[in-house]
Amino acid sequence: MPELLSRRELNKAATRQAITDAALTLLRAQGPGNFTVEDIAESAGISRRTFFNYFSSTEAALASMTHGFLDNALQQFRQRPADEPILESARAALMQLADPMTVAPLAELFTLTQDNAVLSRSELEAWDHCTEEIISAARERFARTPGAVVDELYLHALAGSVISCGKAAMDVWFAQCGADLSPASLAVLRQLLIDAMGHLGSGFGSPVPAANTPASATTPIKERL
Repeated sequence: MPELLSRRELNKAATRQAITDAALTLLRAQGPGNFTVEDIAESAGISRRTFFNYFSSTEAALASMTHGFLDNALQQFRQRPADEPILESARAALMQLADPMTVAPLAELFTLTQDNAVLSRSELEAWDHCTEEIISAARERFARTPGAVVDELYLHALAGSVISCGKAAMDVWFAQCGADLSPASLAVLRQLLIDAMGHLGSGFGSPVPAANTPASATTPIKERL
């Protein structure tokens, strides 16, 4: 029975991935709002009914890529040492996923959905969901620490700040690099994620003077190429 369940879960994961891959392919080819659930289902080789077993809409299918990235970050967070400061755990979790190959799908989706209000809202909802999950995971850690007092204000402020730093890095990257998904551009995004979390860790002290700031984080990619 465990083997059967494992195979079933693998099949479900494969179907879910096929749907998201099909949705992204259609988004690239046709642009946001120009394809339907039926188009995605046909491209993925499944029925319309099967699609709705996994997602409620085309927007939900696309947003699942952001959810997947953020869920991986949460998994990394939960694996950090229990006695590590929560901010350090959050920073380390995000940095684990900041390499270009991991962040590439998230970056591409971000570039393709900026001009569509519905898709942009779905992206924001995914980030908001992650904020709640960070709060829950941090609360669980406090609960496992003898004598620890759960400070809800601290948890909410911390989680909101971590997510805001991630979103800020994405916004600045897009402003600098646009739809460029080259390795150099993704390296800029990685550095911006690192720098944003560094600002949070330092308590947002005075920023480094522009002359001393690495070019990768300040110069538009087109100018450097």
